[in-house]
Amino acid sequence: MITVLGSINMDLAVVTASFPEQGETVLGNEFATIPGGKGANQAIACAKLGSNVQFIGCLGRDRFGEQLVSNLQSHRVNTAGIQFVDAPTGIANILIHNNDNRIIVVPGANAKVTKQQIDEHWHMIEKSKIVIMQLEISKDVVAYAIQKCSESNIDVLLNPAPAQHFSLEWMEYVTYITPNEYECQQIFQRPYEQVVAEYPNKVIVTLGDKGACYHDGKNLVVVNGYHTEVVDTTGAGDTFNGALAHALTQNYTLTDAVYLANIAASLSVEKFGAQGGMPTFDQVQQRLNK
Repeated sequence: MITVLGSINMDLAVVTASFPEQGETVLGNEFATIPGGKGANQAIACAKLGSNVQFIGCLGRDRFGEQLVSNLQSHRVNTAGIQFVDAPTGIANILIHNNDNRIIVVPGANAKVTKQQIDEHWHMIEKSKIVIMQLEISKDVVAYAIQKCSESNIDVLLNPAPAQHFSLEWMEYVTYITPNEYECQQIFQRPYEQVVAEYPNKVIVTLGDKGACYHDGKNLVVVNGYHTEVVDTTGAGDTFNGALAHALTQNYTLTDAVYLANIAASLSVEKFGAQGGMPTFDQVQQRLNK
């Protein structure tokens, strides 16, 4: 069992021929409302690969909230831990141009996740082999959940995004942390090669199409990525994290788990939208066998 504690958003995605400069208006080419949020994305990534997944989070009592809980359920994610609250469902405004994206997140109901909600659903969490968290909900709630999981010897995979909400004191308690290069620099203020060496088998830095790396206690381990035609990078990191958690709960070695996560992420960028390109295990296996 994998528990995801985190955010659920409706992504408002615009494809444009150019990013607007300050004060500038540009015309967009496409617009879509797409289920998203780092927490929901990672839960669906796990579920599509075959993991049993349960979710703890908050949604607003509005149409987006109804759509998003139905979407999670359609992917066989247990939504018993989701509460509906008096706040608008979170949204992410995503601008997409030339295989790049810029995102503004409005937390809404995600900010209503509480420590009490963790306690109320602890009977779900304590059955987990791993708990996935991000930083799009309250920092205090994340800290509380990390501490409780550590005390109960439950593995925690923390995706530290947005990185400015991360606390270094958590390093003692998390099992895995998965920053990208930018987040790693922002958190630790030094090159990622030094960071992974200081935290062997714990810090896994994603390197885009170059793959990912970690340190095994003796050597730097670079796990190559898979080069492919990129359509949309939104959700690639979430796919990586979901696939990594899935593989770790299936007793893969860390190197094999990171490689599977790289392959899953490479498949995810070939389609538009964070969740639309997330692969099944059979799709990952086909690419692994090429």
